[in-house]
Amino acid sequence: MAEIKEECGVFGIYDLDGNDVTSSIYYGLTSLQHRGQEACGLAVSDTKGPIGNVKFHKDLGLVSEVLREDTLHKMSGDIGIGHVRYSTTGASVAENAQPLVLSYVKGSLALAHNGNLVNTGTLKWELIQSGAVFHTTTDSEVIAFHVARERVHTSCVEEAVLNTARKLQGAYGLVIMSPRKLIGVRDPYGLKPLCLGKRDNAYVLASESCALTSVGAEFIRDIEPGEMITISRKGVKSDRTLADTVKKRAHCVFEYIYFARGDSHIDGQSVYQSRLNMGRELYNETKYDADIVMSIPDSGTTAALGYARASGIPFAEGLVKNRYSGRTFIKPNQEERELAVRMKLNPLPHVVSGKRIVLIDDSIVRGTTSGIIVKMLKEAGAKEVYMCVSSPSIEYSCHYGIDTSVRKELIASTHTVDEIKDYIHADKLHYLSREGLCRAISNV
Repeated sequence: MAEIKEECGVFGIYDLDGNDVTSSIYYGLTSLQHRGQEACGLAVSDTKGPIGNVKFHKDLGLVSEVLREDTLHKMSGDIGIGHVRYSTTGASVAENAQPLVLSYVKGSLALAHNGNLVNTGTLKWELIQSGAVFHTTTDSEVIAFHVARERVHTSCVEEAVLNTARKLQGAYGLVIMSPRKLIGVRDPYGLKPLCLGKRDNAYVLASESCALTSVGAEFIRDIEPGEMITISRKGVKSDRTLADTVKKRAHCVFEYIYFARGDSHIDGQSVYQSRLNMGRELYNETKYDADIVMSIPDSGTTAALGYARASGIPFAEGLVKNRYSGRTFIKPNQEERELAVRMKLNPLPHVVSGKRIVLIDDSIVRGTTSGIIVKMLKEAGAKEVYMCVSSPSIEYSCHYGIDTSVRKELIASTHTVDEIKDYIHADKLHYLSREGLCRAISNV
């Protein structure tokens, strides 16, 4: 899978005993690195110190590159938030890195956002007309400005956040730091994940449960769709009034197919188990007779294991991944894209030669990368390649925080399954049915 790109990851922690949380944010963000590799940052504050004394650092790059040891030594606080970014709105520039930190009449506000709004234009125009000046091109800054403006007219920051959330249309998982409170909000549909954990007397908010484990926190529960959690010296308070604004849930299924880390649990469902189940459902729908099952690493590996277990066909590693190669989707033409894929993946001829292969991946977007990989396997001697995809075909673009191609570039929107099979040079092609996908993640 090459052209669907990650969203973002958010993390927040408040240590009620006053211990420094900077290193915990670093480790939490490192465990969420799979959700965004373009930019990252953190903001911390000392709740016992002067109001508005927020220290923050953010930039383009990976967590280990941006949040270096010498930088972290200059920062300390008992409350803080962090963010890893993949841009779904706004350019890939340092100005758009998060958290966003504002100083205004009520003090300070820091915000980190995972998701994508569909009414950004309306909300931004409202602010521009009242004199707001924007420093980024993200919808996250629009959210932060609305919270700050609402705060001027409300008795507490929770009310300002709630009033702002009522205006938002789209997907969001938010962590917000005020001088004395840490707030988490999940959109009413539950499109974006957010969970709550606890370590000693510190409370943690994170996009995925794997980030809780990385800082030694115990998973308490998922934040409910439409729920706002406020953590303060008084403890944890929940507000579910937003949940009444919609009558159904609409979780992002790609969290289970691809986005989330395998050791996370989201809304009561093990991500790893759901991917194993997808592989099992693929076998039940295909019953292919083959010599080996293999994956396009790493996105299809767990589903491939599920297929192998269900079928009894041996799982084999027939492609070796170079984990230090660049991203294939930024290459300007087909020749360079093919070269980039060959730099990233290399077949093992002694494993694949003469074999009928069930090849598992999580999706086909444009089909270009899949075609290159099938070609490579056949050049290495594969007898036949049966492509299985652990998700239904992607026929429409997503506007809720997943960066897919425009619809005309989605191959399944303009081609039949047989046409796609021929295009990628596979001998067989099967997409997991919607019914099979629902069975695979039945706990949600």
